[in-house]
Amino acid sequence: MSTSITNLLIDLIKTAGVVLVFAYLVTRAGFFTDLLERRPNYKNRLITIVIFGALSVFGTYGGVSLPSGAIANIRDLGPIIAGLAGGPIVGLGAGLIGGVQRYFMGGFVAVSSSSVTVLAGLAAGLIHVLKKGNFPRIWVVMFFTACVEAFLMGFTLLISTPFDTALETVKEVAIPMIAANAAGAGIFTFIIHNLTKERKNAAEKEKYRTELEHKQYEIETARNIQKSFLPDSEPRIEGFDIAAITVPALEVGGDFYDFIPISQDRWGFVIADVSGKGFPAALFMALSRTCVRAYAVGKTTASEAICMANSLISLDDKTDMFVTLFYAMLDTKNKQLHYVNAGHNPPIVLGRPKGTLVILSAKGIALGVMPDINLEEKEITLHKGETVLLYTDGVTESINMKNEQFGQARLIKLVEDNQSLSAHELIGLIEQEVIAFSAGQPQFDDLTLMVMKVLK
Repeated sequence: MSTSITNLLIDLIKTAGVVLVFAYLVTRAGFFTDLLERRPNYKNRLITIVIFGALSVFGTYGGVSLPSGAIANIRDLGPIIAGLAGGPIVGLGAGLIGGVQRYFMGGFVAVSSSSVTVLAGLAAGLIHVLKKGNFPRIWVVMFFTACVEAFLMGFTLLISTPFDTALETVKEVAIPMIAANAAGAGIFTFIIHNLTKERKNAAEKEKYRTELEHKQYEIETARNIQKSFLPDSEPRIEGFDIAAITVPALEVGGDFYDFIPISQDRWGFVIADVSGKGFPAALFMALSRTCVRAYAVGKTTASEAICMANSLISLDDKTDMFVTLFYAMLDTKNKQLHYVNAGHNPPIVLGRPKGTLVILSAKGIALGVMPDINLEEKEITLHKGETVLLYTDGVTESINMKNEQFGQARLIKLVEDNQSLSAHELIGLIEQEVIAFSAGQPQFDDLTLMVMKVLK
């Protein structure tokens, strides 16, 4: 490439650089963004025609005058981008502004130059229609722009006179103009695609943020609904100190406990663990808790209440889920505990003479497995100073970094060493020790505790 052609190309690229800086700002304006997002209207089309028509005029004045009187320029860049973004009317309008201005500048190539500028905008608009408003890829825009400039050279040779002068002019400007316009169109397209990508990413982030907020709201609502199924507070029973807590492993859980007033001197105590975790377990927990409550009131025995609750749970269960459950009826006057154990971790009675303890085990299977079950009912008499500890496997099966379980033995020793604490204090201590034990590990399962201390 000769030095003159190289210098010409450099001058054109400088002009294109000025245009593109301006274009970068314009493409972020609302009117242009509306076109890119296929929201055309009279106003944004008119503004685009004027702005990119002005760019076409600037492309002419920013061109390089040649000794032959021709001007090497990037005039067609404005109409091409306008047409690709806004369609045939917009491309034609911008092309007319640039083309008419070039025609009145005169010169032996005025007709060919001005005509091709108008046609460039119109042709670009037709591509917009074919692409259904999608801005073409970079290589497509660059190839199209190069073809437009090549057509300009051929059209100039065809209609301009004298032919020899036209030929010399075309030889001088062809390579720089094709290269400069194609490069400018490519960079312009790159800017537009980046803008589209930025807006798409921003829209996706906003959508994700909105969905996340909505999900968090739903989770919080579900958590509050589940909390509403749990007792607001522990019952105040003369001679007893009672406390309970549940900590779900996920946003909501399948463990639950309940205090059921059966009659003036009788209370029902429930602790249960639904198979699984999260929302399915929480829904099954609500079903199970409602069924147990419905049949606990008015039934004479613990086994009768839970067997009837199981029948209803099994009838409504379409998920193959089940629930392990311990249910006890406390006679507050006689301090007698009548209980059944439906496959649950057996509670422990501590504080008996000589340090002995009682495991409240009884024959039975989990609820929801089959409609007809038999549960062994047992009874025990409680005495002053004794502590009844009810828990789910989320306590004893919590694991540490060595993959060791917290275990029943550690739980029993912790309670034995701290029987002077109140029920609330003891539960708080157990929770704290379990969390400390499994530090660094995710919570294994829902954690639920109930403590009943006999005061007199």
